[in-house]
Amino acid sequence: MAAEPGRHGAYQDDGRLTRLDSLFDATSDGIDMDVPARVVDSETKYRGAIFTVEDRTVALTRDGGGETLIHRQVVVHAPCVVMLVHDVRSDRYLVEREYRAGANITTIGLPAGLIDPGEDPHQAMLRELREETGVIPDDVVIDEAGSYYSSEGMTDELAHIAVLHLQGWSQGERRFDADEHVESAWVDWPTLLTLPITASNSIIAIQHERIRRLSERMGDAGARGLDAIR
Repeated sequence: MAAEPGRHGAYQDDGRLTRLDSLFDATSDGIDMDVPARVVDSETKYRGAIFTVEDRTVALTRDGGGETLIHRQVVVHAPCVVMLVHDVRSDRYLVEREYRAGANITTIGLPAGLIDPGEDPHQAMLRELREETGVIPDDVVIDEAGSYYSSEGMTDELAHIAVLHLQGWSQGERRFDADEHVESAWVDWPTLLTLPITASNSIIAIQHERIRRLSERMGDAGARGLDAIR
């Protein structure tokens, strides 16, 4: 049975989510989770160059009517893109090294950046790749890994994650912001798997590619087995 949109914004497959609802309902403290939350008030507490922080009052509906008010702080952030870039011809992957303020350390990760107003995720990926690394694809296949919230309990940042398979590319100039300092390097697959990459969105991209490589390898093995039988 094909999955269809279900309750709570999730997906329902063969009634499994409906059965799960009954388990959740058994532990309910009286809030009707089927009614969308309503933002009653929002006050900006901080406004910066990259994000703002809002103090929100949110109304949750109680079973049988009425509302309960809760308070949350939300980091409002532009959507972003994260890319695992694959040079198909050399079978190498592009990684970066830069200072990350949240962890307060220099980390190894993948090309990433914010989506500008009016851009779609694919346009942002190609722009960020060109700006940060100078890589200009001649022929690219974009394998989408999905879109995920970076931390849905505290920020509205939605990360669009993909693997970019470059059939051909050229090297251009890099263009950094005034306070941006990024180094980049190409590594093979075994090396990529040993790197201390800790950003969750980058790990999603790498695991997505791991599944593709494993499926491809299993497919090749199966094809060789059929050839042997023939």
